[in-house]
Amino acid sequence: MNADGSGQRRLPRIPNYSSPIWSPDGRKIAFVSIRDTDRSRFGQGDIYVMNADGSGQRNLTGNPGRDSLPVWSPDGRKIAFVGHREETDGIYVMNTDGSEHRRLAPAGGRKASLAWSPDGRKIAFLSDSACGGDFCFDLFVVNADGSGERRLTQVGPASDLAWSPDGRKIAFARGYSDGNSDVYIMNADGSGLRRLTRNPANDHSPDWSPDGRKIVFISNRDAPDERVGEVYVMNADGSGQQRLTQRRS
Repeated sequence: MNADGSGQRRLPRIPNYSSPIWSPDGRKIAFVSIRDTDRSRFGQGDIYVMNADGSGQRNLTGNPGRDSLPVWSPDGRKIAFVGHREETDGIYVMNTDGSEHRRLAPAGGRKASLAWSPDGRKIAFLSDSACGGDFCFDLFVVNADGSGERRLTQVGPASDLAWSPDGRKIAFARGYSDGNSDVYIMNADGSGLRRLTRNPANDHSPDWSPDGRKIVFISNRDAPDERVGEVYVMNADGSGQQRLTQRRS
């Protein structure tokens, strides 16, 4: 759809898919599907890529493990993803044609989200490897060559990382014991944690506008009994929150 919510258009139907994400040049979309497997866990299967109009769909991983959460490198030459190999998760990177798979972060613990820094030098991710599970995810960064892994902070049950275009901040969703979640931002070094949304609902999946002035996110605040939500946008300081979509019955 257009950025103001108009011009919504459905691409060709894709069976059992999740996690679609645009390539930097806007010509391709990576996504996850279980179409070629007998796995039934939603959100984890193989990494695919297709043209922006839905044509040319191709399986890049074809792995007996579970692959999820693809993210493009800023130059569009690599795709990072969470790969489940030998009963544990790791952060992997590959070429956009599916060649040269390489593990960046050590295996161990669950991995919940990935975000590539705008300069292509670092990848942020969430993992429960350091805090013993139970959705106690910490925020880590690792250099794109696999060196220098560093734990930034403990952010609680979190998901949906998104690096700001200038590389200075990271947005993410953070949930609490009541089952609700809100959108937060923090500095890329782990300091300056700030809560942007405050609603008795689920606000999640934040992403930045190209100029870094706005953040788009999903919320079910107008229908708290619904599991699905609508697309909202707000200023990067949390002000001016506005709904863009109206779900059809």
